[in-house]
Amino acid sequence: MQKLAKQTLLVIGLLTLVLGYFITQLRFDYNFENFFPTGDQDLEFFLDYREQFENDNDFLLIGIENREGIFRQDFLRQIDSVTTALDSLPLTRQVLSVTNLKNPIIGPFGVFQPPALRINEPQYYALDSAALWANPAVMGTLLAPATPAVAIVINHKQQISKKQADSLMLQVNQILAPHHFDEVHMAGKVRAQSVYVEKMQLEFAVFAAASMVLVVIFLSLAYRSLWGVAVPILVVVLTVVWILGIMGATGKDLDVMMVLMPTIMFVVGMSDVVHILTKYIEELRNGHKKKEAIRITMKEIGLATFLTSLTTSIGFLTLLTTNIRPIRDFGLYVAIGVFIAFILAFTVLPSVLVLMKTPAVVSRSQNRLLWVKTLRNLFRWTLHYRFRVLTFYGIILLLSLLGISRLESNTFLLEDIRENDPLKQDVYFFDEHFGGNKPFEAAIIVKDSSRSVYDPAVLQEISRLEDYLQQEYGVKGLVSPLLLVKGVNRALNGGAVSYFRLPENKRDYARIEGYLRRLEQSQAAVPLVAQNGRLGRISGRMPDWGSNLSEEKNKALQVFLARELNSSLIELRITGTSLLVDKNAEYITRNMLEGLSIAFGIIALIVGVLYRSLRMVIIALIPNLIPLLMIAGIMGFLGIYLKASTSIIFTIAFGIAVDDTIHFLSKLKIELNKGRSLVYAVKHTYLFTGKAIIITSVILAGGFLTLILSSFGSTFYTGLLVSLTLIFAVIADLTLLPVLVLLFLKKKEQ
Repeated sequence: MQKLAKQTLLVIGLLTLVLGYFITQLRFDYNFENFFPTGDQDLEFFLDYREQFENDNDFLLIGIENREGIFRQDFLRQIDSVTTALDSLPLTRQVLSVTNLKNPIIGPFGVFQPPALRINEPQYYALDSAALWANPAVMGTLLAPATPAVAIVINHKQQISKKQADSLMLQVNQILAPHHFDEVHMAGKVRAQSVYVEKMQLEFAVFAAASMVLVVIFLSLAYRSLWGVAVPILVVVLTVVWILGIMGATGKDLDVMMVLMPTIMFVVGMSDVVHILTKYIEELRNGHKKKEAIRITMKEIGLATFLTSLTTSIGFLTLLTTNIRPIRDFGLYVAIGVFIAFILAFTVLPSVLVLMKTPAVVSRSQNRLLWVKTLRNLFRWTLHYRFRVLTFYGIILLLSLLGISRLESNTFLLEDIRENDPLKQDVYFFDEHFGGNKPFEAAIIVKDSSRSVYDPAVLQEISRLEDYLQQEYGVKGLVSPLLLVKGVNRALNGGAVSYFRLPENKRDYARIEGYLRRLEQSQAAVPLVAQNGRLGRISGRMPDWGSNLSEEKNKALQVFLARELNSSLIELRITGTSLLVDKNAEYITRNMLEGLSIAFGIIALIVGVLYRSLRMVIIALIPNLIPLLMIAGIMGFLGIYLKASTSIIFTIAFGIAVDDTIHFLSKLKIELNKGRSLVYAVKHTYLFTGKAIIITSVILAGGFLTLILSSFGSTFYTGLLVSLTLIFAVIADLTLLPVLVLLFLKKKEQ
């Protein structure tokens, strides 16, 4: 037996070294486009649309405040210097600011492009600023209407990598550093990506360390011995190394979801170890020799632990029903990790126990007597007040349903970032002063094959549409074929702002058309027309209202289109990254219900096979359903939105919480098979499993509670709500479950 134990540990050690190498291949990454709902028709349309035009979120916004005022020569010269330096960067395609704007004039001798703002001639500031303030394409996009601030818009190269994004951010910060502006704000995908990855790297280390410390504390209190701490820690550390190694070997990056991996593996892996050690120590105290105690432990705990690993894995695997890839990957890899924890617990732990001396903890009976006395008193109290227990849970159920009626789903672009984070504050700055940083994108589809987007009738429809988008929908900085037409009309009329409108007759339209073709060819950085003029683009920016308000605005837009737009001429289709992120809210409830239904079904099947009783299936599920309803009710009362990041809480919590129920019922089955009465069997099961259930639940809840240290909202709520679910579940298992068994389990089903 010792030889087999040594061989087992040698094989485990070699595999750990191999997988440890692959950990070095892990990379941190964050790409919010991964959270787009796969298999969605709007996603397919957007991918094709993006091929025709460009990606809608490849920009960086820089907002710069000057409390003394914008139109000051020293400040404008600094802005011009920054703009020129940014425009020279290899990753930038176009840089827009008030200092490089042109006011093109088309005359008989060609096109002249005098600057819209004559920086070196302060005597013209009043005239130039008045023209800029009157320009709707500038006001609210490059100039803030209510605060002394300007914006610089950087359109960078499409789909740049994380390394390129970091390089761009470094260069931008280096350009800004010598200038001592009053306030500088930045927003955009590259900024958010940089912040997210930095936070993930820090929190990955913090959570791993916090989980380790917490587990050591709990194990020390539970077993009060060095071996009782060292052996379980060895198993869970190996579990974390193995799953991270598998991720590295399969090319899976560490994203905002995977940052949870160390904590989950620590606490879930510890559950198996605690149940094994508790049983092992119990058998040693019953007078069995070490090898016999190990054999009995593996036999009696093996099936229950396998079933709990299976149910936990099922909880995570149900996340595969979602159409959001990071959540699917998270569910898959954690499920694999759960079974790795099970395999290592039943290979490494027995091998170590075989090779080490019989632990001295077996002689310490005082701690055992304290547990037995406490559990016996709790069991008596539960039975004595069983009808009060049922009434209490009935009231809890009604309150939970009331809270659930208030539960809402909502999604935001930066929902994971806390309110006081500098990135979030910068986003709010652009939302308030520059029309927002959330991209708005829509396709103009010309229905009449004899016309194009530059047809006068089509342009009239687009003009009416843009008026609605600006005044009612709330989009700012609209760029579309209409903008080009208005700009050319202005240029043909001496650059006068009053001519920034559609032409008034066919002759003027015909005059403009030739210039439009040349502009399309020269302004490749902002493509606005495709498919031979049959497809047009409208883009802009808007505040991040959340998916709820966006849905309301989209419904109102559809009503406007049906009533006011000539559907025989054009069709408008909202698209873009913002729409796809908002659509997550539509799938959340359905995915959560599908996942929970699958988990309930499979776990019901397991209990049904174990007991061959539908009544026992219901008895087993009720103590685990109520905590989920309680959490949903709490979310409703506290106004916590149901979103992609919080929807996974229910499947995770259920898969883990049901473990204690499985352990309880497995032991109860063993006791009943010995011919004992139901009351005696329940009591013996209660006293035997109570300690392990409480210890594992405290470790699990405490481990998840460390996640509240996170600066990510999703991680914070996952830690808090899963911890509460596990606490509610263990209370239900120790109070409601035995009452249900004794009241409703028929004698023939025992």
